[in-house]
Amino acid sequence: MSAAPAAPPPASAEGRGLLLTPPRSRPAWRLVPARVAAMCVVELQKLRHDRTELYTRAIQPALWLVIFGETFNRINVIPTGGIPYRDYLAPGIIAQSTMFIAIFYGIHIIWERDSGVLTKLLVTPTPRAALVAGKAFAAGVKAIVQAFVVLVIAALLGVTLSWNPLRLLGMIVVVVLGSAFFACLSVTIAGIARTRDRLMGIGQAITMPLFFASNALYPTASMPDWLRVISAINPLSYEVDALRGLLLGTPANLPLDFAVLVVAAALGITAASALLGRLAR
Repeated sequence: MSAAPAAPPPASAEGRGLLLTPPRSRPAWRLVPARVAAMCVVELQKLRHDRTELYTRAIQPALWLVIFGETFNRINVIPTGGIPYRDYLAPGIIAQSTMFIAIFYGIHIIWERDSGVLTKLLVTPTPRAALVAGKAFAAGVKAIVQAFVVLVIAALLGVTLSWNPLRLLGMIVVVVLGSAFFACLSVTIAGIARTRDRLMGIGQAITMPLFFASNALYPTASMPDWLRVISAINPLSYEVDALRGLLLGTPANLPLDFAVLVVAAALGITAASALLGRLAR
């Protein structure tokens, strides 16, 4: 007669506890920063493995500073408050180059939708606002790197900028907030357009008007009244004003600039979160 099969070893109390007790969910105040940090780490890894984008994106701001900045510095027709026009232009080019990075971030979201990644992210317990905030501030990571690239180019061209660590830290905060808003604007447009071709068309249609309807190239006082109204509601104007105040020491309303950028980023995250589900369908 064959021996009876051996009984499985009894599970320990500790093992039964692990099987029967579901993992505790983390509170939102810990979950959101963790997701944002994870998205930022992913972007840093992308930059570490492929730096081509940084090199190619450095060409356009260099051309603006070298050609446009030098030409109008010689002509001296734009009132800049007594500072060289090339110096006046540098913060505007930082804001422009970081906006151009963020405004097409919705293409990444559409690619994730097409590859099935977005659907997997949406079925996780992570709040949609945390997903959008993570991606928005991940765009800010690229923008920070781009901003320092422009700073180096400007310094090599002889632009006089402040290298005070506290002012540079303020610049980082301004760039991240501005990039977060434009990235969320791109995700919102992606939720409406839902295709890469439409998003590219809309993005190209609004980037230059946003740039020219700001104080990046000329002071607000030199604008016609109708353009001054548009500039007053353009978040890029407040980003440029803050960057000039931090990097050049020109008069700037920094509390208002930071407040507008924070509110714009919050509204952008809210709008993009509401349309994220529509994009995934």
